[in-house]
Amino acid sequence: MRRELRALAGVVAGLMFAVSRPVLAADIAVKADAAAFIQALEQAQDGDRLLLQAGVYAGSFVIDKKLAVEGVPGAIVDAGGKGTAIKVVSSGATVRGLTVRGSGKKGEDFDSGIFIKKGADDVVIENNDVEGNLFGIVLHGCKGARVLNNRIANRSDLWLNDRGNGIHIWNTSGSLVADNHVTSGRDGIYIEISHDNVIRGNRFEGLRFAVHYMYANRNEVSDNISIRNRVGFALMYSNGLKALRNVSVSDLQHGLMLHTVHKSEAAGNRIFGTGEKCLFIYTSAGNDIHDNRFEQCGVGVHFTGGSESNAFYGNTFLLNEMQVKYTGLKVYEWSKNGRGNYWSDNPAFDLDGDGIADSAYRPNTLVDWVLWKYPLAKLLVSSPALEMLRFVQTQLPTLYPGGAIDSYPLMTPGGGAAALPADADLTPAPRDPAQVGADSRPIM
Repeated sequence: MRRELRALAGVVAGLMFAVSRPVLAADIAVKADAAAFIQALEQAQDGDRLLLQAGVYAGSFVIDKKLAVEGVPGAIVDAGGKGTAIKVVSSGATVRGLTVRGSGKKGEDFDSGIFIKKGADDVVIENNDVEGNLFGIVLHGCKGARVLNNRIANRSDLWLNDRGNGIHIWNTSGSLVADNHVTSGRDGIYIEISHDNVIRGNRFEGLRFAVHYMYANRNEVSDNISIRNRVGFALMYSNGLKALRNVSVSDLQHGLMLHTVHKSEAAGNRIFGTGEKCLFIYTSAGNDIHDNRFEQCGVGVHFTGGSESNAFYGNTFLLNEMQVKYTGLKVYEWSKNGRGNYWSDNPAFDLDGDGIADSAYRPNTLVDWVLWKYPLAKLLVSSPALEMLRFVQTQLPTLYPGGAIDSYPLMTPGGGAAALPADADLTPAPRDPAQVGADSRPIM
């Protein structure tokens, strides 16, 4: 009897082990047919991997389980001009290696190539070609997403304001957006009410804004490249940002813009050849701006009243038509702990050889002020009248207008700024906005 009971207990234990043992994830090959894809999505279990074969999967598809959906080369999901091609509503899902195209064009519905819904956390979107959609990839209220190494080219046949963003981020936190390439649409990355995210190593070309921040705090924007967009990095209404080692090449209006940005750091950025302004600072205070390189722009830095207590040091101002533009009366010190900035038009000497010019530098003068207020005065820029004004100001320093004063100007350009991309066209953008087309109205 005891022997029978022990045998029965062994059978029960074995059955319990079999029931409790996790089912092994499966790789499921899906032939190029929409119905087969839908059936596979319905029948798959959490952890499975669906391998889409080469061909076109026509329609809109929903991933509502923890699945990896991967494509072999030539696997195409095409929404056919309606809605969103792939919508992810489950946490832990992955979309990888697909060509995703053909969304609808309803902006209010965020018609997109790939849409991640609120509650679908820790989703991975990588190595996809997302093309011909209204929006490319949308993160809408999720957390911990990874959007990596995708190539995004949205529709560009629509009026600019009717286009969607390459990567649209709303109410998202803890996400990483890295190594993507966005070439058409409205903004490369638009991020709103989203905190504690990292945007790193992306490349943007032919857009309105490369990166556009609105009400997004404690985010990092680093090692990104903007080439010939209207504006490179537009950081607006946000606090606690880190803009590090980004590159703007020949953007039309601003390379870097801080609009109502506070307690943030901009360091190691390289702004080259912007048509209007390398850096524009508007009502932004308490920021640390150092070791950047502002080169061959119309204006090196334009800052406005209300931009108080910003620290400027270690920056290089090289061959800008106008180094600094400021029309207020207050004087700001642009150095920190005995370290100022390098100014390519500073004629000062360094007799003691300590690397610091022997006299302070004022990048904006009465002549600059006259030229800002009366643009036609440029016709007289070399006239005896303006030369006399320059001379009188050197003899009577109290005549200087408000603006920046650098008490410790550097004698050599600073290091630490990002390198220019080797394949970029380094022709500076036109200084005259009329030369860049009808779609180039000023942002600010």
